[in-house]
Amino acid sequence: MHQYRGRLILHTGSMFSGKTSSLEREVKRFRIAGYNTLVLKPTLDTRFIHSAITSHDNTSLEAVVVEDIAGVLEAAAEHRADVVAIDEVQFLGGATDEILSAFDTLLDEGKTVVCAGLDMDYEAHPFEIVKEIMAVADYVEKHHAVCAHCGSDAWVSHRTSGEGGRVVIGATESYEPLCRACFKRIQNRGERGRK
Repeated sequence: MHQYRGRLILHTGSMFSGKTSSLEREVKRFRIAGYNTLVLKPTLDTRFIHSAITSHDNTSLEAVVVEDIAGVLEAAAEHRADVVAIDEVQFLGGATDEILSAFDTLLDEGKTVVCAGLDMDYEAHPFEIVKEIMAVADYVEKHHAVCAHCGSDAWVSHRTSGEGGRVVIGATESYEPLCRACFKRIQNRGERGRK
């Protein structure tokens, strides 16, 4: 695990693709190797348990809730973390350049930063911070769910509810994973998806 010191690792993809499960596995491996790990989640993620990250297959890890990148730095210093793991990084408060600068500070201190986050919103527009992390990360793993319509690798988290706004916190009651072809077919027909 020593090769990951001072490295930035990103797990990304659509909802239901296993991003959080992969982040949990990484954290558990670092713990086995004797690293002091800190798991964080943004306050905006109100699903499941407040003080834990929870995957869609109902595994979880205790987490510290932070509002923004300043909270990440404060928690990392307070816990003297060797590994800082952030779930749902697309919801982390702070300007993109501030977040990247803070990550650089952590990496320069020899800490490992592991992030999991959605690459795109429900309209297939990239989340800016995830797009920027992808470019500078040492390791990027793109995860794929299974398309709810055809069984291909999913590409996007399609919103099936009628709610407006870019961010609507939810799971299977509000979203379904779709491949590019099924997503475009639904968009062209102006549908909300299959329920």
